[in-house]
Amino acid sequence: MTELARDLAITPRTIRFYEDKGLISPRRAGNIRVYTKRDRARMVLILRGKRLGFSLREIKEYLDLYDLDPTQSEQIRLLLGKVRARLEMLEDQRLALEESIAELKDIEEQTLSALALADADVDPAPRKAGGKARG
Repeated sequence: MTELARDLAITPRTIRFYEDKGLISPRRAGNIRVYTKRDRARMVLILRGKRLGFSLREIKEYLDLYDLDPTQSEQIRLLLGKVRARLEMLEDQRLALEESIAELKDIEEQTLSALALADADVDPAPRKAGGKARG
Protein backbone atom coordinates (compact mmCIF):
# COMPACT_ATOMS: atom_id res chain seq x y z
CA MET A 1 0.00 0.00 0.00
CA THR A 2 2.80 2.38 0.87
CA GLU A 3 4.42 1.87 -2.53
CA LEU A 4 1.16 2.48 -4.41
CA ALA A 5 0.46 5.55 -2.29
CA ARG A 6 3.95 6.90 -2.99
CA ASP A 7 3.65 6.19 -6.74
CA LEU A 8 0.33 8.05 -6.92
CA ALA A 9 1.35 10.84 -4.50
CA ILE A 10 -1.51 10.05 -2.11
CA THR A 11 -1.74 8.71 1.43
CA PRO A 12 -2.40 5.09 2.39
CA ARG A 13 -5.50 6.41 4.13
CA THR A 14 -6.81 7.60 0.74
CA ILE A 15 -6.33 4.12 -0.69
CA ARG A 16 -8.15 2.55 2.27
CA PHE A 17 -10.99 5.04 1.79
CA TYR A 18 -11.48 3.94 -1.83
CA GLU A 19 -11.25 0.30 -0.75
CA ASP A 20 -13.97 0.91 1.86
CA LYS A 21 -16.14 2.48 -0.86
CA GLY A 22 -15.70 -0.63 -3.02
CA LEU A 23 -13.87 1.17 -5.81
CA ILE A 24 -10.82 -1.07 -5.56
CA SER A 25 -10.44 -4.48 -3.99
CA PRO A 26 -6.88 -5.74 -3.81
CA ARG A 27 -6.06 -9.36 -3.15
CA ARG A 28 -4.69 -10.21 0.26
CA ALA A 29 -1.77 -12.36 1.23
CA GLY A 30 -2.30 -12.66 4.94
CA ASN A 31 -2.43 -9.12 6.28
CA ILE A 32 -0.72 -7.67 3.22
CA ARG A 33 -2.70 -6.10 0.40
CA VAL A 34 -1.51 -7.05 -3.06
CA TYR A 35 -2.27 -4.43 -5.70
CA THR A 36 -2.38 -5.55 -9.31
CA LYS A 37 -1.89 -3.43 -12.42
CA ARG A 38 -5.69 -3.37 -12.63
CA ASP A 39 -5.96 -1.92 -9.10
CA ARG A 40 -3.37 0.72 -9.96
CA ALA A 41 -5.18 1.61 -13.19
CA ARG A 42 -8.47 1.90 -11.27
CA MET A 43 -6.82 4.18 -8.71
CA VAL A 44 -5.50 6.40 -11.51
CA LEU A 45 -9.03 6.60 -12.98
CA ILE A 46 -10.54 7.32 -9.55
CA LEU A 47 -8.08 10.12 -8.84
CA ARG A 48 -8.56 11.59 -12.30
CA GLY A 49 -12.34 11.45 -11.91
CA LYS A 50 -12.16 13.22 -8.54
CA ARG A 51 -9.81 15.86 -9.93
CA LEU A 52 -12.34 16.51 -12.73
CA GLY A 53 -15.16 16.86 -10.22
CA PHE A 54 -17.01 13.57 -10.65
CA SER A 55 -18.73 12.11 -7.61
CA LEU A 56 -17.69 8.76 -6.15
CA ARG A 57 -21.04 7.36 -7.29
CA GLU A 58 -20.33 8.44 -10.88
CA ILE A 59 -16.82 7.02 -10.75
CA LYS A 60 -18.08 3.71 -9.34
CA GLU A 61 -20.75 3.51 -12.04
CA TYR A 62 -18.10 4.04 -14.70
CA LEU A 63 -15.74 1.45 -13.19
CA ASP A 64 -18.55 -1.09 -12.79
CA LEU A 65 -19.46 -0.72 -16.46
CA TYR A 66 -15.82 -1.22 -17.36
CA ASP A 67 -15.92 -4.55 -15.52
CA LEU A 68 -19.18 -5.65 -17.19
CA ASP A 69 -18.66 -4.52 -20.78
CA PRO A 70 -15.59 -6.03 -22.41
CA THR A 71 -16.26 -4.04 -25.61
CA GLN A 72 -16.36 -0.87 -23.51
CA SER A 73 -18.94 0.73 -25.83
CA GLU A 74 -21.45 1.22 -23.02
CA GLN A 75 -18.70 2.58 -20.79
CA ILE A 76 -17.58 5.01 -23.48
CA ARG A 77 -21.13 6.26 -24.07
CA LEU A 78 -21.63 6.79 -20.33
CA LEU A 79 -18.33 8.62 -20.05
CA LEU A 80 -19.13 10.83 -23.02
CA GLY A 81 -22.45 11.84 -21.47
CA LYS A 82 -20.84 12.55 -18.10
CA VAL A 83 -18.00 14.52 -19.67
CA ARG A 84 -20.40 16.65 -21.70
CA ALA A 85 -22.55 17.36 -18.64
CA ARG A 86 -19.47 18.24 -16.58
CA LEU A 87 -18.16 20.53 -19.34
CA GLU A 88 -21.48 22.35 -19.48
CA MET A 89 -21.50 22.79 -15.71
CA LEU A 90 -17.90 24.08 -15.68
CA GLU A 91 -18.66 26.51 -18.52
CA ASP A 92 -21.59 27.87 -16.50
CA GLN A 93 -19.33 28.21 -13.46
CA ARG A 94 -16.66 29.93 -15.54
CA LEU A 95 -19.18 32.48 -16.82
CA ALA A 96 -20.41 33.11 -13.28
CA LEU A 97 -16.81 33.55 -12.09
CA GLU A 98 -16.03 35.97 -14.92
CA GLU A 99 -19.08 38.04 -13.97
CA SER A 100 -18.05 38.02 -10.30
CA ILE A 101 -14.49 39.02 -11.17
CA ALA A 102 -15.72 41.90 -13.35
CA GLU A 103 -18.04 43.10 -10.58
CA LEU A 104 -15.28 42.90 -7.97
CA LYS A 105 -12.91 44.83 -10.23
CA ASP A 106 -15.56 47.56 -10.58
CA ILE A 107 -15.95 47.69 -6.80
CA GLU A 108 -12.17 47.81 -6.38
CA GLU A 109 -11.93 50.70 -8.83
CA GLN A 110 -14.75 52.60 -7.10
CA THR A 111 -13.16 51.95 -3.71
CA LEU A 112 -9.75 53.17 -4.87
CA SER A 113 -11.33 56.31 -6.33
CA ALA A 114 -13.23 56.98 -3.11
CA LEU A 115 -10.07 56.41 -1.09
CA ALA A 116 -8.07 58.77 -3.31
CA LEU A 117 -10.74 61.45 -2.87
CA ALA A 118 -10.85 60.90 0.89
CA ASP A 119 -7.06 61.10 1.12
CA ALA A 120 -7.02 64.30 -0.98
CA ASP A 121 -9.56 65.92 1.36
CA VAL A 122 -7.51 65.15 4.45
CA ASP A 123 -4.93 67.81 5.19
CA PRO A 124 -2.48 66.11 7.50
CA ALA A 125 -1.14 68.33 10.26
CA PRO A 126 2.46 69.35 9.68
CA ARG A 127 4.89 67.36 11.77
CA LYS A 128 7.66 68.70 14.01
CA ALA A 129 11.20 67.52 13.61
CA GLY A 130 10.61 64.94 16.37
CA GLY A 131 7.85 63.33 14.37
CA LYS A 132 5.02 64.65 16.57
CA ALA A 133 2.12 66.51 15.07
CA ARG A 134 1.60 70.11 16.07
CA GLY A 135 -1.49 70.71 17.99
